[in-house]
Amino acid sequence: MKIKDVTTILERLAPLSYQESYDNSGLIIGDRNDDLKSILITLDCTEEVLDEAIKNKCNLIVAHHPILFKSIKKLNGDNYVQRVIIKAIKNNISIYAIHTNLDNVMDGVNSTIANRLELINCKILQPKYDILKQLIVYCPESYSKKLKESLFSLGAGAIGDYEQCSFSSKGIGTFFPKKDSKPFIGDVGKVHEGPEDCIEMIFPKNIEGAIIECINKNHPYEEVAYQIFNLDIKYKNVGSGLIGELKESIEEKDFLSFLKDKMNTSIIRHTNLRNKKIKKVAVCGGAGSFLLSTAISKNADIFISSDFKYHEFFDADNKLVIADIGHFESEQYTKDLIYDFLRKKITKFAVRLSQVNTNPINYI
Repeated sequence: MKIKDVTTILERLAPLSYQESYDNSGLIIGDRNDDLKSILITLDCTEEVLDEAIKNKCNLIVAHHPILFKSIKKLNGDNYVQRVIIKAIKNNISIYAIHTNLDNVMDGVNSTIANRLELINCKILQPKYDILKQLIVYCPESYSKKLKESLFSLGAGAIGDYEQCSFSSKGIGTFFPKKDSKPFIGDVGKVHEGPEDCIEMIFPKNIEGAIIECINKNHPYEEVAYQIFNLDIKYKNVGSGLIGELKESIEEKDFLSFLKDKMNTSIIRHTNLRNKKIKKVAVCGGAGSFLLSTAISKNADIFISSDFKYHEFFDADNKLVIADIGHFESEQYTKDLIYDFLRKKITKFAVRLSQVNTNPINYI
């Protein structure tokens, strides 16, 4: 196996095109064509984690947070980021980050929180609008079914809880094969007219390359006529945060105790309690204050996230309870998610969970 084989598997779970514009997910350090030895999974790539990888002969570190987030102009070991980069290169260790792209998928970071809290009926809290594209392709009637089936197999035509969605209309296609052409039907030097289907379906942008390859492979024509458009509509399977429900309503104080236990934290910063039971729960791993207004608009009783600033707590305005459980605490089980996913996909190579606690915050 090569490093690139692992990154391909990870990007099926969380496509790089789903990351935020400010992010730096993907292969940050290393050669994707290097042979794989073993993998170390961590939340953060620190010097201690790198030493752990060296000790266990792991030549690929998969981290949630990118070691390179801001641009750097020097590599002289002045800070831990530079030292990690230098040491990784010296020891031929690749570093891969799976960050906001893993935050933004349905079965990603936020699902680990929702699952631990036993939430049901979960949906993306704030779906994205720049994910879907529309395909229009023209095909002879006799090949229409085969082409649609091949596109469906890639994931095209999925809308919410429905699959294999498409629209077809019939018409007459015309073309004039020039002397160097090799037409599938019709004769060189003569205008051809024949019945064709116009097939339309949507697909997520991360599979656009596969869609084009599929069309060229399964369409009988030498030159395929197709169009692809960007759609400014929300895609409910990709986006920020999750919102779900408890099976039964619970008193606020009881829920906060439950939250402490399930998320393995002893401290929760929260707004005033409203003396209302908790039923609808919104969550966002990491810094999620940007989703507060959305959580309120979705009638959440509590919003669980981290990194709220002092004045942002006022913005709850007694419309819900903010529960800030800490950045590390909200994402600590992300490495287990990555580990479990890779263990199912890779059986012949060692996949290790880092034993290093990378939380930079201490409490007394």
